[in-house]
Amino acid sequence: MSIFTPTNQIRLTNVAVVRTRRAGKRFEIACYRNKVMGWRSGAEKDIDEVLQTNTVFVNVSKGQVAKKEDLVKAFGTDDQTEICKIILTKGELQVSDKERHTQLEQMFRDIATIVAEKCVNPETKRPYTVILIERAMKDIHYSVKPNKSTKQQALEVIRQLKETMQIERAHMRLRFILPAKEGKKLKEKLKPLIKVIESEDFDEQLEIVCLIDPGCFREIDELIRCETKGKGSLEVLSLKDVEEGDEKFE
Repeated sequence: MSIFTPTNQIRLTNVAVVRTRRAGKRFEIACYRNKVMGWRSGAEKDIDEVLQTNTVFVNVSKGQVAKKEDLVKAFGTDDQTEICKIILTKGELQVSDKERHTQLEQMFRDIATIVAEKCVNPETKRPYTVILIERAMKDIHYSVKPNKSTKQQALEVIRQLKETMQIERAHMRLRFILPAKEGKKLKEKLKPLIKVIESEDFDEQLEIVCLIDPGCFREIDELIRCETKGKGSLEVLSLKDVEEGDEKFE
């Protein structure tokens, strides 16, 4: 989408229009398409990276600029940058039905990809393909939420899929070495957070290799650091415990 503004003949490209209505009038701003959601999520903080121009329009596509008196009446100020921030935060991003459909399809694929990367069949320890996860998401009629991150939604999808198929987050493999003095006592505190202890060696210090749910990693890390006052060590041996080979579940 390219737009000419008759007032200054600046060619605006890759335009995303954000619109709001106040005091009975329509106000629009021209933004870079891929920056609006970044601003709203807090990832982008520089307003100049978001706005194509800090001019408030009545109609961006026709280049019709809003009148000063209309801005003051609607927003209580004629500071265009401040008004742009208000519209950017509270206004409605204008996208065509085709664009919206494309965005939702892409988010659906991205969510399925994250799930496939994070999960395995718990019985075989083999990963699922993205295509199978997409099919499973359709079977449970999962509806993409455009205002939530794909990572958040992937975690929600995993929870829902557990009700209909054999799936769980792949375990992380850790090795931790604990001082002898704190070792046995700390092991009891760590036990509820460990899925499987693969090996255990107690000599001058306690060395354990184990599998954990990735969601427990931070708690384990903090527990070891605090209880051993920095004397214990934690090493990630593998982020994802899967069976060797290229076979995946289709």
